[in-house]
Amino acid sequence: MPATKNALEVFTRKGVDEKTAQKLVENGYTFTKVARATEKVKRELEKMLGEKKLKQLLDSVKAKERMPRKKKEVPLKKPVFAKKELPMKVVPRSPLEIKLHKLLEKEHKTLSPAVVTEIASRLEGVEIPDKLLVKMLDLTIERFGIHMVDPNESVGILAAQSIGEPGTQMTMRTFHYAGVAEMNVTLGLPRLIEIVDARRVPSTPIMEIHLEESARDDLEKVRDTASNIERTILIDIADVETDINAMEVVVKLDKKKMGRKSITPEDVLRKLNKAKGVKGMGEMRDANIVIKCDEPSYKKLQRISEDTKACPIKGVEGIVRAVIRRVGGHYIVYTEGSNLEKVLEIAHVDKKTTSTNSILEIYEVLGVEAARNSIINEATRTLEEQGLTVDIRHIMLVSDLMTSDGDVKAIGRHGISGRKSSVLARAAFEITSTHLLRAGITGEVDTLEGVVENIIVGQPVTVGTGAVNLIWAPTKKERGETK
Repeated sequence: MPATKNALEVFTRKGVDEKTAQKLVENGYTFTKVARATEKVKRELEKMLGEKKLKQLLDSVKAKERMPRKKKEVPLKKPVFAKKELPMKVVPRSPLEIKLHKLLEKEHKTLSPAVVTEIASRLEGVEIPDKLLVKMLDLTIERFGIHMVDPNESVGILAAQSIGEPGTQMTMRTFHYAGVAEMNVTLGLPRLIEIVDARRVPSTPIMEIHLEESARDDLEKVRDTASNIERTILIDIADVETDINAMEVVVKLDKKKMGRKSITPEDVLRKLNKAKGVKGMGEMRDANIVIKCDEPSYKKLQRISEDTKACPIKGVEGIVRAVIRRVGGHYIVYTEGSNLEKVLEIAHVDKKTTSTNSILEIYEVLGVEAARNSIINEATRTLEEQGLTVDIRHIMLVSDLMTSDGDVKAIGRHGISGRKSSVLARAAFEITSTHLLRAGITGEVDTLEGVVENIIVGQPVTVGTGAVNLIWAPTKKERGETK
């Protein structure tokens, strides 16, 4: 009884009329419970008192916001930096490699370091006398000289012809990838165009995910990794129904599908309550999840239903499917869609061998050198799949030109051709009048150093013999010399 009396006094002291206070106390409501009422409690009070009385009650018992407590200032600790060894970017030279470089210095000859490394790797573990090594180096230098490009050679035109001519024989079909149904990859000419155009998103983005040694032979771990990578939304694992009478959305969970993806009802509820448009509105009821509409609006109920269906539950954004295949005695995960940055953060994924066919994504995550290598690999693979052989040096020239400025540029009017220093060369490629007009307004000068601009004005081209000026200086006759 004294507790009831105290509760009445608290309500009346705050300005609540006695009749309302008596009713609240009789129904077991304390001042604290009313002051911190949740939406559910407010609805109960509204049924009991009516909307007008509830508003007066809530105005009376409004709890004053307390000032946050001051935290004790903790003195900052001195940072301790652990010494970390930087990773080796270049493999140290082997003893045989060092020996070969010394022999070249002794003979006053030079050879590309990459060629010397290749020779040393092939001769590793074989005893060869110095005399024979010198003879081998001489032969290599001779062969290397034959394969070198002549000074003032038109390497750009040669590379363009070498890639463009086989490109005309390429098919324009889309193939099934890795023998998996419903998973296509763009090959042939459309893929080659994508590469040189530096498209931000390929038409069929695909990832090849390799796993670490500890997991690549364990099918369970591979399946777990694949389910963590594959994007799962609520509609994939449940049926979503809209109850118009009760103004609520009912999510009927499919236990079989959830079991396959290692998802629990608690995970689904937690994700739903964090999702946009449904935040904090979901609650478990029996084996289902119910989301009540907080206002009597059919439009809002429909929006909640759509947001619920599209709510992401598990996986990496952008990856639609993940397929497991056994290749070369190990399991590899192939994905439809690409997100290199997020995939590399997933456990058991081998960061060194995992790759994507999106060159711009490789550039953003791993840098310009990796993007250059990706252009070479993708272009070479595309040509080889069609049974066409193009010297890798032509493809390397294209990739070097695309990445020489530190970013990936397209070969076209929005990239390399559009950034040429010569006005006439730019005008000869595309949108002629625009280039000439802009150059005229800004007063640009063309120094006529390239191939295209010299052909336009009818001058000898500055390549090959055109790059050399021959001057004949006759010898002066000495006195007394006759014809």
